[in-house]
Amino acid sequence: MSRPAHRRPEYRKINKDLFVLTYGALVAQLCKDYEKDEDVNNYLDKMGYGIGTRLVEDFLARSCVRRCHSYSEITDIIAQVAFKTYLGITPSVTCNNPSRTAFSLILDKNPLVEFVEELPAGRSSLCYCNLLCGIIRGALEMVHLAADVTFLQDKLKGDSVTEIGITFLKKLDEKKYRRKK
Repeated sequence: MSRPAHRRPEYRKINKDLFVLTYGALVAQLCKDYEKDEDVNNYLDKMGYGIGTRLVEDFLARSCVRRCHSYSEITDIIAQVAFKTYLGITPSVTCNNPSRTAFSLILDKNPLVEFVEELPAGRSSLCYCNLLCGIIRGALEMVHLAADVTFLQDKLKGDSVTEIGITFLKKLDEKKYRRKK
């Protein structure tokens, strides 16, 4: 039996809120388990990387995007399609260098921090949303692109915006990842 179409946005909001609250509880538990912010950041990045390596298949199946021919195109797809699909937001994209290999995603609104007012006391180096960096890095690697993905600015740390930097390092060797017949 199908659900009425008029109720779907409500379910999405409940699911999003549940995810955001669960994520907050996860970060809080990691802060209890690990003394150093660097350890929490690394754990969130590794967790995100694992999610990204799996999420990319779902993304490619749902979005029907075609092969991209530039880093700029790839970054636009990440911002306009992936973020919109999974987080309901569309970050703006800026290019950070003349060789067009470094970009920034500017998030005016970050749903992962919807219920967070500030970082926990004594946790000034915590990258609360480092999961996102891992997801992007993992997904890019699965399509044979190496990238460095880091938070450049964070509203939780007093910056005016939240900014994720993506620097494409090199194209990975496709032969290494091809299936053997």
